This record gives sequence, structure tokens and C-alpha cells, in this order.
Amino acid sequence: MKQPNMLRAKFVSFSLVCLFAVALLSQTSPAPSTTNPESQPQPSNRDAATQGAPAASFDQVIDRAIVREHFFIAQMRQLHPLVETYLQNLRDDKELNMTVPASDLYFLGRLDMSNGTDDRTFTSPTTGGLGKRMLSKLSNVYTMKFLPLGFAQMVIMDEDFQRKFYDFTFVRREFLGEVRCIVLDVAPKKDAGKGRFLGRIWVEDQDYNIVRFNGTYYPHPRSSYYLHFDSWRLNMRPGLWLPAFVYSEESDLKYRIGQTIHYKAQTRLWGYNLKDLRRSSEFTDITVDAPQPVQDQSQKSQDASPIEAQRAWERQAEINVIDRLQQIGLIAPEGEIDKVLQTVVNNVMITNNLDIQPEVHCRVLLTTPLESFTIGHTIVMSRGMVDVLPDEASLAMVLTHELAHIVLGHKLDTKLAFNDRMFFPDERTFERMDFGRDKGEEEAADKKALELINNSPYKDKMATPGLFLKAVQTRAPALKNLIRPHLGDSLLNGDAIRMSPLMTASPAFDIKKTDQVAALPLGGRVRVDPWTNRLELIKAKPVTLNSPAEKMPFEVTPFSPFLTRLATQVPATASSAAPAAATRPAAAAAPSTAGGAAPETTSPTPSPGSSTAPDTAAPAATPPATTPSAPDKSPPEKSPQTPSAP
Repeated sequence: MKQPNMLRAKFVSFSLVCLFAVALLSQTSPAPSTTNPESQPQPSNRDAATQGAPAASFDQVIDRAIVREHFFIAQMRQLHPLVETYLQNLRDDKELNMTVPASDLYFLGRLDMSNGTDDRTFTSPTTGGLGKRMLSKLSNVYTMKFLPLGFAQMVIMDEDFQRKFYDFTFVRREFLGEVRCIVLDVAPKKDAGKGRFLGRIWVEDQDYNIVRFNGTYYPHPRSSYYLHFDSWRLNMRPGLWLPAFVYSEESDLKYRIGQTIHYKAQTRLWGYNLKDLRRSSEFTDITVDAPQPVQDQSQKSQDASPIEAQRAWERQAEINVIDRLQQIGLIAPEGEIDKVLQTVVNNVMITNNLDIQPEVHCRVLLTTPLESFTIGHTIVMSRGMVDVLPDEASLAMVLTHELAHIVLGHKLDTKLAFNDRMFFPDERTFERMDFGRDKGEEEAADKKALELINNSPYKDKMATPGLFLKAVQTRAPALKNLIRPHLGDSLLNGDAIRMSPLMTASPAFDIKKTDQVAALPLGGRVRVDPWTNRLELIKAKPVTLNSPAEKMPFEVTPFSPFLTRLATQVPATASSAAPAAATRPAAAAAPSTAGGAAPETTSPTPSPGSSTAPDTAAPAATPPATTPSAPDKSPPEKSPQTPSAP
């Protein structure tokens, strides 16, 4: 096994507050305004009748939304989800007549709002291209760099959200999924302070929680820039909406004469309920059948043979690692997608007459970078890898390569069988754990994998996997952080690409052909439940592409979740514990797959300082049975409004 690489991600501590910075050294931009928490209005203890009654006026809608937003912030101070941001800088390709990625950045950390917006990060400044070390080497004072400063804070509209700071304008009523919302434009009043939210909010019309906000912060300081973003929350517990997705994009942010920033980024949050996840894994299916002592039911008790003892020891190391990664929130609990992966592996094993003991299992790493690796007899593939693979044969290619490591007896370091090896802070996971293979093992696994594929049901379906590898090779120079692994192996091994013989038998890669889909956009396959970390396959209908630009292989796209509501119960106080468990919510619908479904195994402008609204708020409505209806613009008395330009 290869030694840990200095380029691998490590955990260090730094603030996570979302801004752009123009600086030579570690200049920090102001965050959205905050005040003393004691001065913030606290959620009121309303009786059940008041909680369930619709707001009688537009003013009541605003007041309730403000109260619920402060309750939300109080809840977030008690929660510590994982936060992942993946960003792609873009450029115009005149030859292809489309926008393509030019470079990328990746951040991963755990959000901590107990003392403001902060982060314990999984990725280092060296790996992410950020931080004081990177900034100190800049030779140009006016070079624009992304700092991990705005992407976490985009989950908070304003920590001091109060009516006295804002003007509110009613726009319309609109369904987001099955949740009916009141849409409002929000603009900061004059002299409200820097870093106030400017944009549009969606307030669900039962408990008046803000479930989406779209805009930026205003005004920005002279030395920094606020980014535009579209932030979504999901109903994860009754009455509790928590951040799940943030999409950010700039196409013409000017920071220097003749220089603009053009990028798009996805931020995902998950791991809200890791405490319960750990508890459930420790106490699963414990039953007591009778008061008498438990007796061995085997016909003959005996010690394990030396081979059995060695296998058990290796298995103990495997279990220790898998359990630790699941407790941190990096590996998803066993579920539907594991079974899909397992079916593909079984197809290869059966046709090759493989009988491997202990049995081979499959699990999913919840992160975006494309990587796969083995932990003992467990094959692990990242969510990002599952997302971008175009078909089942491509999935088989990646899984068979890892299966080959197991067949060849490439071992896990059994020092991990000692449980004290797992006693380290979450932030040091990428430093303490490394499951990558050396060059020799990778080459041997490639050779063996090709043999296994030639005896499998996928042997005549390797054209698309070959195209996928060509797409990886083409985009790798621009997407180094997407291709770079954090725990396992990359699709690129130096200058060589994994399973490269498959590329010679595949058609020529042509990004201009709409009927040639070599790889999907990120988010095309997998839906993550941010509360439980469980995964589901997105069963999207095939989409006919209008142009080659819609193929977007390996690219970031906006989020468009189908919102659902669990219940109407509202937690009473901000200090109360998390609400009781309820039915798992539907997570975000990822971007439509570019050309295929999931693989099947076998107006007027308001004047500053004004508010425009209907006389009464909309009563609760029955949600649509299937797809969301068109925005309901009745009975607004005015056309949809947007805030005045600053």
C-alpha cells in the first residue's frame, strides 16, 4: 500500500464564511451583519390554535416568517452537518461554441454555528488551493481568489433578520413541489448595514418557514465581493426546515479592468443526525428470548483454524474502518444503491465462477470527487462516481477493477484491527486513512479486471465505458480536484488512465455529438437524505438533448428539489431537543440525466423603503396530486415585483 501523499486532503481549522476576497495576504471580508443574540427576538410559545391558523394579513406573514427564521438559527447552532462545496471556474470555448470548465476547487468540512459560522475542515489549504499559505504566495495584489468564506454562510439569510432592516413586497403564490409558498421580494432599507440579504424568499404557508431564498448580500465592502446564490431547505423533521442545497453562480463579476469571474458551484449539507445513526448501529436487533443462559447451537464447538482466524482478523480491521467512516458521515448506511452495486458485482463473480470468502460487499462514499477503493472485502465508490457514470456497463468497469484487487489478495493493513487506531478527531480522517494502491497493484488489477470482464455479461458492452474514460482524460487537466481522490484511487494513475485498453476499442470521443453521452452531470443518479444519510437512485425519465452544450459531462448544475412537508407540528422553543422522528423526507431531485434514466440492473419596481402586499395572506391550499401547478398569481393586485436596483 502506498504511503500517504502530501497532496491528499488533511483536516485543518479555518473559518468558513462565504465571500470573494481581493487580497495579497489573509484579508477577511465582512460577513452578513450580526448583533448580540440577546437582542434577537425569541420564538414565541403559541397555542395549537394559533400555530395552525393561517395568517390574517401580509404583516402577519412577515412577522411569523421572522420568528421562524430566528428559531431556525437557534436550531442550527445545535447542529453540526457536513458541508461540501464543489466549484468550477468556466471559460468560453469558441471552437466548441459552449462554456466549459477551466479549473475547479473543492471544500469539505463540518459546519459549526455555535459561535457564528465556522467550520472544521476535512480538506487542507494545500489541497484546496486556499488559505493563508496559498494567498501568501500571490504576486499580484489584484488577483481574485475564492476563499472558503461565503459558501457555508449561504445557508443563513441574515443572522439578525428583523423587520426594521427590510422592505417586503408580495410577488405571488407558488408551489415548490407539493409545498405551497408565499413569494416575497426582500430589499434592505437604507442604512440597514452591510451584508444584508437582497433578493427573493419563499415562505411555506402553514408554519411560515423560509424554505428557499435567492439573491445576494448587499452592500459589499470595497475590498471584497458577495456572491449570488440559490439556497434550499428541506423539511427533515416536523416543522423543522434545514439547509440541504446551495447553488452559486457568477457569469460577469468584474474585479479588474478587463477581468471577470465566471464560475458555478454546488454546496451540499448532510449528516444532521449522526448521533442517532451511531446509536442505532450499536443497538440493532437486540432481543432476549429466554431467561436461561445462551448456549452454542452448533454440533461441535471448536477454535477457528489459522486461516479462519486470519480472515476474522482482517475482517475486524474492515469493520472498524467502515463503522468509523459511517459514524463520521462519510459513508452512507447500507441501502438501495448498495444492492444495485452488489448485483453488478455478483454478475461478474458468477460468470467467472468466483467464490470469495468472506463475502464481497459494496458501500457508497458520500462525497463528490471521483474515486473508488477497497477496504478489505468491501468495495467503496464515491457518490460523485455513481452520479457521472453513463450506464451499467461503466459501473461494472469500475466495480470489476476493485473486485480484481480482492481476487488478487491485495490486503488492508491489519493494524486497523486495533480499535484504538480509530480514536482520532473527525478532522484528521483523510490524514489517518489511506486506501490507495501503488502503481504495481493498480496495473495488476487492471489486467485481472479485463480478464473478468471478458467472461462477464458486460464483455460486449465496453464501448461506452471506453468513451467514459476518454471523457475523463479530456477533462482531467481542468478538473483536478474532481479527479483527485481523498481516501482511495483515482481514475488516473500518473499519466496513465485506469483500464486504458478499453479506450482503444471505443468510438472517437466527440463532445459535439448529442447522441454520444460519455458522462453525466454531477447529481444525475443519487439522492441523499441529509438527515439520515441514506441514498436513493433518481429514477429520471430520459431527456432529449437540444444541443451539445446540454451534455455537461462532470459539470455542476443548479438544484431543483421537489419539496414535501412531513407534518404541521411546530417545535415549541428554540432550546428544545430535535423533534421526534418522522417519515423520511424526499431529498432534492438532481439534474435530469443527459440522455438516459438510472441504470437498471438485470414588472413595476417598488420604491426604496416601501412594501407592497395584498390585504390578506393566502389560506392554506391542497397541494397538487402529481406535478406542481403553474405559479398562482391571483389575487395579487400588482404584477410580480422585484427590488429596486441598489
